[in-house]
Amino acid sequence: GNTANYLISVCIVRFACRCAHGKYAQKLLKDLFTNYTSALRPVEDTNNILNVTLQVTLSQIIDMDERNQILTAYLWIRQVWVDAYLKWNKDDYDGLDTIRIPSSYVWRPDIVLYNNADDHFTGSMDTNVVIRHDGQIMWDSPAITKSSCKVDVSFFPFDAQQCRFTYGSWTYNGNQLDILNALESADLADLVENVEWEILGMPAKKNIIQYGCCADPYPDVTYTLKLKRKASFYIFNLLIPCVMISFLAPLGFYLPADSGEKVSLGVTVMLALTVFQLLVAEIMPPSENVPLIGKYYIATMTMITASTALTIFIMNIHHCGPDAKPVPKWAKKVILQYMARMCFVYEVGENCMSPQPEKQEPPTVKNNCTMNGQAGTCREDCRQLLRNIEYIANCYRDQRATQKRTGEWKKVAKVLDRFFMWIFFIMVFFMSLLIMGKAI
Repeated sequence: GNTANYLISVCIVRFACRCAHGKYAQKLLKDLFTNYTSALRPVEDTNNILNVTLQVTLSQIIDMDERNQILTAYLWIRQVWVDAYLKWNKDDYDGLDTIRIPSSYVWRPDIVLYNNADDHFTGSMDTNVVIRHDGQIMWDSPAITKSSCKVDVSFFPFDAQQCRFTYGSWTYNGNQLDILNALESADLADLVENVEWEILGMPAKKNIIQYGCCADPYPDVTYTLKLKRKASFYIFNLLIPCVMISFLAPLGFYLPADSGEKVSLGVTVMLALTVFQLLVAEIMPPSENVPLIGKYYIATMTMITASTALTIFIMNIHHCGPDAKPVPKWAKKVILQYMARMCFVYEVGENCMSPQPEKQEPPTVKNNCTMNGQAGTCREDCRQLLRNIEYIANCYRDQRATQKRTGEWKKVAKVLDRFFMWIFFIMVFFMSLLIMGKAI
């Protein structure tokens, strides 16, 4: 029973205190705003400068639109200043030292985001302000801002960006209102991690700028948000597929010329890279700075175009017909000897240590027909037979010469195929190594 009575007494005392505080709060509110106006700057002397302390807390990066160069962020903005007309003696109001009222009741500094890119141009939310007995007013308000940000995509997807938030008064100059930094940088303690961007920091810097329109200085506080892109998504979805497709281009030289698919492979690889190039172009701003991955695509497409043109040229050499001229001596020496050994191109049964044996020509048929018998018809038949044999031998020699000439041209084409295959493999390797080195 005693415990219950004690609890009831405590509740009654607390209720009475709340009623008393509520009564004094209403009286204080009435006393403060009897002759108060929120239209004028709250200073006792108009020559005095009103100091406003600004603190920004970055809560989340909502979106980074590289194409339109707009950064959408969720911020908490705290503004602190002293209102000379909102002071009271807390002993006169039962020790009441702070009150919370709607921000529309008091004068507020017209501090706005200079580089705002929002269509509606809305400011901070109209939250309550906290007023202390010494006249200090603290206004905390959340805001979703859209700010213009100059995006440099030269090293995309391994780029880093710097976006600025410039806050300043829209109408008051530096002789009327001064902005001070609460901290050396924005508060990142409650930051929600972004999946695409890594936040390196957000330092603050105060600037005093004198515009051409006005003679008075205008102070502002600029927060520089330093971002670094997380490139894993683009490496696995845009870069690695392109590298793998690029290594297919030199394999076109390894295909047999009679397969009929050498040119088709090059065209197919070109179309695949064009699709990736269009994907990159859709998300990049239309600027003069070509992104790094775009340069890689263009270089690879140029290389594939050159390989396709060389493939057509080599196929023309491979299909040289019987009417083709013999292989020049310099080509035999340079291509069929030195380059063939360098590219490990040998005939069947030939290795790198044994030179290619010369094929023996059939012996020339000589007219040694002598007949001791009949001198008439038999001699004439013998001559006709010898002429026929000589004609067959000449046709055989011509056929072997044509086959040898055609075989030499085919070997020239094969050597050139192997040579350009290794050249383009080396080019693709170094290009891929260069672009991957940027990711490290």
